[in-house]
Amino acid sequence: MRIIEPPKNDRGRYYHIDCGPGDIHPYVITCGHPERAEKIASFFNEVKVWRRNREFVTITGMWKGIPLTVMGTGIGPDNTAIAVVEAAQCVEPVTFIRVGSCGGVSRQVSVGDLVITERALRDENTSHYYAPPEVEATASRDVLGALEEAAKELGFPYHVGLTCTTSDFYAGQGWKVRGFDCTCPDKLERLEREGVLNVEMEMSVYLTLAAISTFRIRAGGVTAVYDTVWDRKFAEKEVLEEAEKRCILVGLRAVEILRERDSNNP
Repeated sequence: MRIIEPPKNDRGRYYHIDCGPGDIHPYVITCGHPERAEKIASFFNEVKVWRRNREFVTITGMWKGIPLTVMGTGIGPDNTAIAVVEAAQCVEPVTFIRVGSCGGVSRQVSVGDLVITERALRDENTSHYYAPPEVEATASRDVLGALEEAAKELGFPYHVGLTCTTSDFYAGQGWKVRGFDCTCPDKLERLEREGVLNVEMEMSVYLTLAAISTFRIRAGGVTAVYDTVWDRKFAEKEVLEEAEKRCILVGLRAVEILRERDSNNP
């Protein structure tokens, strides 16, 4: 099979993310919502790069003396794969930490809690173009450990375990919406039986691509529970904002922990 170079724009940057070597730092916090990327970047002491192209937002700067990039990728596994593939051309090694939102599946998970993914079900189509079904989407051990340590240190309620990543927000998560059918009406019950904590739309792609890439990539993630999939009712705005803030703080602290450990073990 012929190996290609991802296309570049007329500025010599990778086509979708509008970034090239030097624009992205080795630690990358990612999220789906572009406004969340801007919220994370508001913690920076200095901003060096700010790019927006299509749904992709990339902000690179310094936080507590650590070179850090934040990427907003838009919703879904396909966008995620594009972001990872193109960002990995720009910097190596690279660590991706997803900071996002999710729906709670386990009855033990409450709205406002955080879920740190140990492994993700690849219930989406994108990662299967890159790796066969038997490849497990498992978080990089050191990233997982840093996220757990950060959540524990900050005192936020969190869970560690199995995530389901799906390609769709509605029928893909077992919901029949007015005016549309659903081919998997028993999906939520099945996921609960399998011990799934939460459902979202990106995590498995990060973990799969990190596992199979010939580049040195680590990946992991933490998501804030915005609703439970059993009633699909989102919490009040103040609750969601607090959950998002906690999620961001855990992601940032995890970067700090990883940077310290990486510096001690080059």
